[in-house]
Amino acid sequence: MKITLGVIFGNRDFFPDHLVTEARKDIQDLFQELDIEPIMVGEKETKLGSVETYEHAKICAALFKKHRDEINGILVVLPNFGDEKGVADTIKLSGLQVPILVQGYPDALEAFSVELRRDSFCGKISVCNNLRQYGYPYSLTGQHTVHPAADSFKNDLRKFVSTCHVVNGLRSARLGAIGARPSAFNTVRYSEKLLQASGISVSTIDLSEILGMAGKLADDDARVKEKLAAIKGYAKHESVPPPNLLRMAKLGIVISDWMEANDLVASALQCWNSIQKNYGINACTLMSMMSERLMPSACEVDITGVVSMYALQLASGFPGALVDWNNNYADDPDKCVLFHCGNWAKSFVPDTEIKTAPILGTTLGEENTYGAMAGRAITGPMTYARVSTDDQSGVIRAYTGEGMLTNDPLDTFGHRAVVKIDNLQALLQYICKNGFEHHVAMTMGNVAEALDEAFSTYMGWDNYNHL
Repeated sequence: MKITLGVIFGNRDFFPDHLVTEARKDIQDLFQELDIEPIMVGEKETKLGSVETYEHAKICAALFKKHRDEINGILVVLPNFGDEKGVADTIKLSGLQVPILVQGYPDALEAFSVELRRDSFCGKISVCNNLRQYGYPYSLTGQHTVHPAADSFKNDLRKFVSTCHVVNGLRSARLGAIGARPSAFNTVRYSEKLLQASGISVSTIDLSEILGMAGKLADDDARVKEKLAAIKGYAKHESVPPPNLLRMAKLGIVISDWMEANDLVASALQCWNSIQKNYGINACTLMSMMSERLMPSACEVDITGVVSMYALQLASGFPGALVDWNNNYADDPDKCVLFHCGNWAKSFVPDTEIKTAPILGTTLGEENTYGAMAGRAITGPMTYARVSTDDQSGVIRAYTGEGMLTNDPLDTFGHRAVVKIDNLQALLQYICKNGFEHHVAMTMGNVAEALDEAFSTYMGWDNYNHL
């Protein structure tokens, strides 16, 4: 995912200026390597392109304002002590409300002369002090001072980029709630007002409207044929009766049209039991296809579940999936089984197959549950997250962490996986004691630190990062 960062080069007049020129080259080389687009003042617009005075701050701020719709975050670079007010004034005058990363160069032991010393170690503390006084949240590098060419800073910057994606994506997210939550699931209740306070909007529609519009589409409609072909091309489907596939195609068109008309980036669907009783299918296949297109879709109208999916997707660039913390794995305290009827994107389950939902079928008739999916998830490092609105406290809470999807034997149906998480029992204690939902979201890769920074520092949510 392409990203653009505004860059502020701090400078102080009685420190060597050539350090700024060196820093500009270091950052330009690094951004090219990591495919980051920089917005920075030209070397002739201010003193070597740095911010040292209030006049410089106004020039840099004007540039940032001009590109405000492009800038996803701000990198503050301190080649030397820097001007603490200049950095804060630039951000204030720009009007930007984006994540900020503060970096300071290290001094070399052999370079403590007047001509070479930096004192960024000290200057970074002053810059951070001013940012806090001005009311701006900010991120720090793992090491207090670090050279931009160091691997640790590259990791810091990658994490910061993921944090920027999460924060900017969530602050403007528009989600769709399709149908009422299943009556038996109090666990997925949520507060629209708390979400709206964080910039997350929810649009609703009754399931009857969706099913009614789907029922009006003709079997030979060109768009229905196109959607039907897409479903058949997405997953194995030989056991599914053609009428059920046709109903899926029509429903998929209506949901897509509604989401496009309302500029929605994700959805949560009343996936049982009305849809089986009144339409005769499961919607898992359609939800999986949307998630694969990076438009995550959550089960059981779990809106905060899809917030979790979307945040993970923004951080990793890989689809998110909603899963149940479902079963213990034999007697291994650090492993458990993740399961759902099948909304996981195909990226998780490359050999996924459209099947029925045996559990729902026991009460709804298995013939009405075609559209569920089955398959074993891929293995590798994963990140999990859960966002929840705590109405009693008036806050949004979350937890994040990382684990490993394993290839341990597992003989069951649906979309499934075995996950290994260090000190899993302590995590489960935390989930239960704090009243979190039985749903959790996951993505592939290690992005828990980026999510923790996004949730805690910038969204202002109470996040527990399980280490």
